[in-house]
Amino acid sequence: MKQEKRLLDRQAGRWAMLGGCLLGGGGGGSFAMGQMLLEKLESMPPLYLTPLEEIDPEATVLSVSLVGAPAAKEQFLTPEDMIRTVELFQRNAGGAPLAAVMTNENGWCATVNGWVQAAALGLPLVDAQCNGRAHPTGVMGSMNLHRLPGYVTTMTCAGGNPATGRYVEGVFRGTIDATARLVRAASVEAGGVVGVARNPVTAAYVRENGAVGGISQAIQLGQVYEQGLEVSPQKAVEAAAEFLHGRVLCRGAVEHYTLRGEGGFDVGTVTVDGHELTFWNEYMTLDAPDGSRVATFPDLIMTVDAATGRPLPSSDIREGQEVFVLTTHNRNLNLSPTMHDRELLAQAEEIIRRPMLEPLGL
Repeated sequence: MKQEKRLLDRQAGRWAMLGGCLLGGGGGGSFAMGQMLLEKLESMPPLYLTPLEEIDPEATVLSVSLVGAPAAKEQFLTPEDMIRTVELFQRNAGGAPLAAVMTNENGWCATVNGWVQAAALGLPLVDAQCNGRAHPTGVMGSMNLHRLPGYVTTMTCAGGNPATGRYVEGVFRGTIDATARLVRAASVEAGGVVGVARNPVTAAYVRENGAVGGISQAIQLGQVYEQGLEVSPQKAVEAAAEFLHGRVLCRGAVEHYTLRGEGGFDVGTVTVDGHELTFWNEYMTLDAPDGSRVATFPDLIMTVDAATGRPLPSSDIREGQEVFVLTTHNRNLNLSPTMHDRELLAQAEEIIRRPMLEPLGL
């Protein structure tokens, strides 16, 4: 059956943010930024979620994202900055004109990223993502483009507070690795985060290498979760676990929390009921009190405030807070091939200083 276009109204946006944050696995941007985008969308022309099948397979689709450290105190980004990234791309990239916009990943903000850009510039927003969960590095969201010999990308970025002299914008062209490092450096100069437009590919390439239907899945999960919240936070978390074919691992107080900024990322640990969670923006590992491994990225690991039911990215955790820990195996997620890339996971292993490759059998 042909998928129908869906109006992206306030209700759809609320569900997308809720479900997207759960699928973010500890990352994916802030609630405040997601809300800011949805408020901006209300003053713009109606926007519909377009099935990828309606886009010409050879037409160009552009992904948008956020790059930075979620806990950075000086981050400053506006909807206009995010629109600016697509405008910079259109003016500087050359090649075929853009046919559609897609978002990079899931999260409070990431799932609704691209909505304002598409509405402002009159472009379709496709129901696809580079990856159906959140991930720390730009290369992880490249849909395996870093493995294509000779592929040259264009990445544009903008962000930072002009009032404090931190606004930056840039256009970078080169390999996925090189341009991703430059954008990450720009996010540091901007005070913590920049909006990004990057990695133009054909719709056919997205179908083969992306997370098709990722936004619809986030909206469905958010609806299920909100219905559960009408009963209780525990019911909501249990409903999310059932939807994701996962489980609620534990409920307990945050006994210990560490956070440090490293190279434009948030890195740290969380201890809940004797379980240790590590994060590199997103949660990377989850170990039981006896030290045995429960889950390893790209498995989904997520925390939820037990009192309110509010999903909690890693940057929002506080010691003493009572939380649920939710997890599901990566086979239950809508993932890009990059999530199983041994070299990229080895990089994460070095950052968090915990084994990842062996538990994943890589």
